[in-house]
Amino acid sequence: MKKTILLLFLAAASASGRDLPFRRGVNLADWFQRSSASEIHVNRFTQDDFNAIRNLGCDHVRLPVDLLNMAGSAPAYELDPLFLRFLDMAVDRAEAAGLNLIIDNHTFDPAVDTDPAIEPVLLASWTQVARHFRNRSGLVHYEVQNEPHGISDAVWNAMQGRVIDAIRLEDPLHTIVVGGAGWNGYNNLSLIPAYADTNLIYTFHFYDPFLFTHQGASWTDPSGADIAGIPYPYDASRMPGLPASLIGTWWQDTYNDYPRQGNAAHVRSLIDIAVRFKNQRNVPLWCGEFGAYQIHSTSADRARWHAVVRGYLEEKGIAWSLWDYNGGFGMFEPGTPGNVETDVDTAMAAALGLTPPPQREPSLSPDTVGFTLYDDFIGSGLLDAGWHSAGTADWYSEDSPRAGSFCLTISDFDRYGNVAFRFSGARDLSVLVERGFELNLWARCSDPDTRVDARFEDTKTGDPDDHPWRIRTTLGPPDLDWTGDWQNIRVALRDFTEHGSWDNDRWYNPEGLFDWTAVDRLAIVAEHGPLEGVQLDLDDIRISDPDANAVRVAGDVPGRFGLLPNYPNPFNPSTTLSFRTDRPGPVTVLVFDLRGTELFRMERMIKAPGIQKMEWNGRGRDGVPLPSGIYICRIESAGRVANRRMVLIK
Repeated sequence: MKKTILLLFLAAASASGRDLPFRRGVNLADWFQRSSASEIHVNRFTQDDFNAIRNLGCDHVRLPVDLLNMAGSAPAYELDPLFLRFLDMAVDRAEAAGLNLIIDNHTFDPAVDTDPAIEPVLLASWTQVARHFRNRSGLVHYEVQNEPHGISDAVWNAMQGRVIDAIRLEDPLHTIVVGGAGWNGYNNLSLIPAYADTNLIYTFHFYDPFLFTHQGASWTDPSGADIAGIPYPYDASRMPGLPASLIGTWWQDTYNDYPRQGNAAHVRSLIDIAVRFKNQRNVPLWCGEFGAYQIHSTSADRARWHAVVRGYLEEKGIAWSLWDYNGGFGMFEPGTPGNVETDVDTAMAAALGLTPPPQREPSLSPDTVGFTLYDDFIGSGLLDAGWHSAGTADWYSEDSPRAGSFCLTISDFDRYGNVAFRFSGARDLSVLVERGFELNLWARCSDPDTRVDARFEDTKTGDPDDHPWRIRTTLGPPDLDWTGDWQNIRVALRDFTEHGSWDNDRWYNPEGLFDWTAVDRLAIVAEHGPLEGVQLDLDDIRISDPDANAVRVAGDVPGRFGLLPNYPNPFNPSTTLSFRTDRPGPVTVLVFDLRGTELFRMERMIKAPGIQKMEWNGRGRDGVPLPSGIYICRIESAGRVANRRMVLIK
């Protein structure tokens, strides 16, 4: 699509006035909600997840982002380029799936009032976001602030108006989402002024009756963690007692009022407050959050509540987005990995009017091929589950990675501090053990005495006599001498030794019970002492076939130069370009169409020989997505050229 056509499309979208560009969606919570960009694991939700959301029947995702945490210091408040790179990747995935994406500034603490002093960083951050995305498709939208609270409506609404103006100086076309103070409450909608900007969507959140939707919530004050079994609708015969610790608190008031509130008529009467605002103002309205906490409620009760809320919102022409997708308020069975083919709470999906694929019983089949745990990013289907009370773990260190753009750097860990890759569901590695597969990684450390453990941990079952057993190998002396340079470390899984288990605040010595058929995680652990003053770099961490490794490692010797196959191929919307260099120096990566027209160019200074990687998002130099077709990737270095074909499919 040419840029002029794109701008016409955006203009047409904004000119549609009061029409909503989307109807049903989900919040991708706890993904970009981090204190820094280096803590975001960009492959937590992949293209497959976005496609699955679309296939469920959704047309948008709300992406909560701790935007202000991504800004640097005053006065520029420059957004971290790494954050913008990751946000681009999320937008790419949404656009490829045909989903609207709302960038939601979710920088807030429910225990801390919204401070008017955030205005400078709020203005600077949104100015940069608008400048960065102003030429992207009309599927991208901006939400000024999630749930401002403890601030007057007048002060908040004036601040919000200035943010709208700041965005419009950079981006006159993309839709902006605005909401009221009081936690984006429906009662505060009428207090929002009639802003001059007409390309706005108004938002509110809905969690009533709170006693039902937040039973079990530990983050309230006082905690509602002990409230359980509240039915919906109200049923006197099923009502539990109120925990004694909450008698005399505001929880008791909500408990006493539940016979009046716990029914569909009351829920609809509250939504009607938002409906009246929508009709009086003639504006598009979106319920950006609604949901019920899973931990102490039944699936049937949650389904009944969601059916009432969703049905009435749609009846009144109000778009909605479920909080959240696969977390504690989500649409998957509690305690499951969130596989759309096996784990959907079908009663919930029906209540939301969504259509998951026919569910099959989850089964644990043995892995038969290797997989990547870290290669610039944490691998797909993995979660960061590490712990350390001192030091840092930088997942995106640019300190001379062995290959690609980043390496994982651990520094100044206390004893037992660790980085861990937790599988989204238990994995059966028993066949890989039998076939001689290896843990294969690259590591670099300049301290000769450093010793860390790489250890697998199996799952803890419901058996009270079972424990999460560990099996390990030690990296460091006497078997490994750290030289300060990158070293390839390969340890057969069968050569790991049992270590024991820490469970129930006590240590259990090994009993030969580690279970390779149900592995929960791999961790790199400062088991032997603190890493004070020590930096350990890790890269290209894989479980792989030793024969394949031998070929790949052999390719890193001097005298080899060329392009490796890109992956995936065919691809949509992005692919990883890999090439091998045999010497330091400048390398140019180019993409051409079959007519020889240059479409993309990137120059990179290579610091060390070996396999290098970079991601290409299928866009030309102007940032516009390229159409389906065959393209030529070329690398040029020191007068040498290598070419390879790749296929883009839309």
